[in-house]
Amino acid sequence: MKNLLNKAIGSIMGVALAAASMMGMTGCSVINDDLDPCPQGVKLRFVFDYNMEFYNTFPAQVDCLTLLVYDRDGKFVTSRTETTSALADENYRMTLDLPADTYHFVAYGGMECEKSTFHFVKNPSAGTTLAELQVNMNDNCVSANPGEELHPLFFGDLDLTVDSKAMDYTAGTVYMIRDTNTIRVVLQNVDGTPVNPDDFTFTIFDDNTQLAFDNSVIPVADGNTYSPWQTGQVTVGTTDTDDAATIAFAEFSTSRLMDGSGSRLVINDCISDEAVLSIPLVNYLQLMKSVSSKYSKLGAQEFLDRECDWTLMLFLDNGRWIDTHIVINDWTVRLNHAEL
Repeated sequence: MKNLLNKAIGSIMGVALAAASMMGMTGCSVINDDLDPCPQGVKLRFVFDYNMEFYNTFPAQVDCLTLLVYDRDGKFVTSRTETTSALADENYRMTLDLPADTYHFVAYGGMECEKSTFHFVKNPSAGTTLAELQVNMNDNCVSANPGEELHPLFFGDLDLTVDSKAMDYTAGTVYMIRDTNTIRVVLQNVDGTPVNPDDFTFTIFDDNTQLAFDNSVIPVADGNTYSPWQTGQVTVGTTDTDDAATIAFAEFSTSRLMDGSGSRLVINDCISDEAVLSIPLVNYLQLMKSVSSKYSKLGAQEFLDRECDWTLMLFLDNGRWIDTHIVINDWTVRLNHAEL
């Protein structure tokens, strides 16, 4: 009799524990109408570690966030934005109440900021689809002279399922990449004479101002032209040891760089209007992979996406480019034009 009683008590306790487990610590339930329903939806973290530091710098770099939600059929569901300093907190999470289903989330950093330089071609809203999602650079940034420093743009996406039996929000992480680049071109005379930036025109030709729902580049008919947003002259080195040099620089801000693109850097002499140089920009930037074991194992597109701050130092002799070597982000690259 005593054993039967113990077994009965054990069974009752087992049922009670199971019920408590289903209700969770918040006292909610997905099966008991007498309790409040459990929270259902997603709790999303945002990470930007797709950089050369391989470290999450989202809190430091992203100052506004837009999240778009699409259902399993690619139809728009809802959106959320965050423009406060909450984004600077490593513990920031965006919470959305959503019914059980499978969703596709698309996140943009930099779209809702006051100084944003990109916009949605068609604002995501009821009736729109994922395939229609497209981001363009603002008109005043395209083919402008002087150019404009682009506000940083970030992109990320995630597929996530909300289970109907979930007792709490479903956690997920949206990994972001940065689409905007700073490209700094430096001219230095090998004989040490100063270089005047007013003696040259600097131009980058590319076709990357329009981005699709998957962050791929949408080609346009004539491509686009980037002019530097600032040019100048600066003296570097130590005058006490006669190592100082007065160099000219031009700084560009561009959209996403793509492997295999026809991106081109052209520098012309203002007096003769002849090209000092005309090089396939992306091909030259990728040369840095070949001289660094740290980057050599990265894929071509991953390398371009992880790096966003580029400096190219070019050396002149009598106003002509010496095309034997180039310095890219402090790495000296010996040129083999057969590889380009």
